Amino acid sequence: MNSNKSELGSSFKRSQDYQEFFLRLIKSELEDELSITEERLKNWSNKKLEMNGIALFGLVAKPDGWLFGQRIIRLKPNNGENLGFHRFRQGDIVLLSRVSPITEKPIEALISDRSRNSIRIVLNEQPKGVRKGKWRMDRGANRIAFDRMRDAINSTFEENGSVPLRELIIGKVHSPANTSTLTPELGGIKHRKIMLPSDLNKAQREAARSALERRFSLIQGPPGTGKTHTAIRILESWAKEDFGTILAVADSNVAVDNLLEGLLDRGVRAVRLGQPVKVREELRDATLDAKMQTHPLRKDLEHEIGMIEKLRRKIKGMKGKEKGLAHRDLKNSWKIVRKYESQMRDEILDRAQILCCTCIGSGHEILDGRRFSRVLIDEATQATEPASLVPISRGARQIVLIGDHKQLPPTVISRRAESGGLARSLFERMVEMGVIPMLLKTQYRMHPIISEFPNSYFYSGQLEDGVNPDERIAPNGISWPDWENPIAFIPVEGNEEISPDGASKENHEEASKVVSILVDLIDGGNLETKDIGIITPYAGQVRAIRDMIPESLQSIEVRTVDGYQGREKEVILFSCVRSNNEGKIGFLSDGRRLNVALTRAKRGLIVVGNHNTLRNDENWNKWLEYISEKNLQAWHLKGGI
Repeated sequence: MNSNKSELGSSFKRSQDYQEFFLRLIKSELEDELSITEERLKNWSNKKLEMNGIALFGLVAKPDGWLFGQRIIRLKPNNGENLGFHRFRQGDIVLLSRVSPITEKPIEALISDRSRNSIRIVLNEQPKGVRKGKWRMDRGANRIAFDRMRDAINSTFEENGSVPLRELIIGKVHSPANTSTLTPELGGIKHRKIMLPSDLNKAQREAARSALERRFSLIQGPPGTGKTHTAIRILESWAKEDFGTILAVADSNVAVDNLLEGLLDRGVRAVRLGQPVKVREELRDATLDAKMQTHPLRKDLEHEIGMIEKLRRKIKGMKGKEKGLAHRDLKNSWKIVRKYESQMRDEILDRAQILCCTCIGSGHEILDGRRFSRVLIDEATQATEPASLVPISRGARQIVLIGDHKQLPPTVISRRAESGGLARSLFERMVEMGVIPMLLKTQYRMHPIISEFPNSYFYSGQLEDGVNPDERIAPNGISWPDWENPIAFIPVEGNEEISPDGASKENHEEASKVVSILVDLIDGGNLETKDIGIITPYAGQVRAIRDMIPESLQSIEVRTVDGYQGREKEVILFSCVRSNNEGKIGFLSDGRRLNVALTRAKRGLIVVGNHNTLRNDENWNKWLEYISEKNLQAWHLKGGI
């Protein structure tokens, strides 16, 4: 994490200390996020905002359908050209305005989807004059997350509140390790022996069984070891016990969708909470909104709404007592509508075996008054502790956290919040308190040579390969240093530069080399664009690479390392960017970032970087020594392919 990690206590003497500690951190996070956003909007030029990918200008808009009662608007450049580089993604909160979101009241919306030449947004109502004039779109801040985390933190201060395992979580118990292994107190439920599915390996089975028997479990899943697969089997086993609705959450919508997909495939009655626009399209039928649309009471609801619209039109011509009586009828009709909606929603939620949503999504008011004795958090090491506390504060008496604290920590915007401890997940803090994670040991993703170094360096050689080299044959397109071992380090002594936006770094020589390799890999005939991923530590390099990619290959996924955790591709191209005489490599020196970068590839890993710069870092030097021992330097590719 950071240099102050050792100064952070792992336990708290009082619930008040816990409360004050995390309230201070999330307040810093919100203040700094708002300050950064406001500073950019006030002081950055439109050109700088656009180059940084956080604003788009000169957009024209038109209505483009509906999504579960919400209006869809399509935005595209007025000149008919492509949007170019930007950082807007599905589910992002955006601000729509004419000139500036600072000087006028902006319209808040969510990104539905995007293409090269347009972006679709979802909002409650269609803006007036939407087709007239031009619009700009800016990235917005998420105040809702702060409110829900604050409420969850405050709940830990309540003596008989909604956090039954408060003493364990805070660290006030004598032995957190022993306390975590105790049988969960679930209101007298009689546990029966559950037959776990046969598709779990030994370590997965042991972890799952342990999670089913203990009140608080940590499951560590290194890359490719089947974290989500194990999570789904635990949830399925809980569902079979039929003891109340289960809450299954993750920090990101992508991770939640993966849980949902697995549960639906297993025949579990799972319902997805959250904005449908943030849910993968093929899973939207499982959302609460979609199920509301098909509920038997839907016709009655729509009939009542139709009557309301008729009455509204009539009221305009009424006067006196008649108008007063009509308003009374209107008020009563709205009460009926809300009653229908509440009944529909309760029936859907009551029937669900498992509710799936993000950590923050679990704080939605529609769940107020409901308690969930069992909570599972997937990718728990990517969630801040206050975010994890949101679902836990719904009355959790049995908790399972699944993640890997050897990979990237939660994303924190505020540097003071990060240094204060917000980037340490609940999973990691529980490990520091002595709770030992159950380790998933068999990786099924990588060619054995790709997994060898991460296994040795980050996991003390505890992992086993569940695939053999014959299942991960090196693709054609480049001359691998060793065709039996598809890793290549290509030395490029390019010049790192500050990006035009002043907020990132880029290296044009490396970008050019990466694109050259990409073209040759595609020409090799073994791979399609969907099989290759390009990752780099810097957003500036993401933009530089995208600008160089030929038109025919624009579908290639280019992302930062931090945006690629949990992902995999047949081949990964990694651009290191840093190249300087001082040997400075910035946040690239974080071993967890190196672990993620090296473990995304299934059949081939290609790293492009400056050997002389990288070797000044302890972690990178160890990897370079390994590459040298295995004769995997691609010096023959340095000048071209």
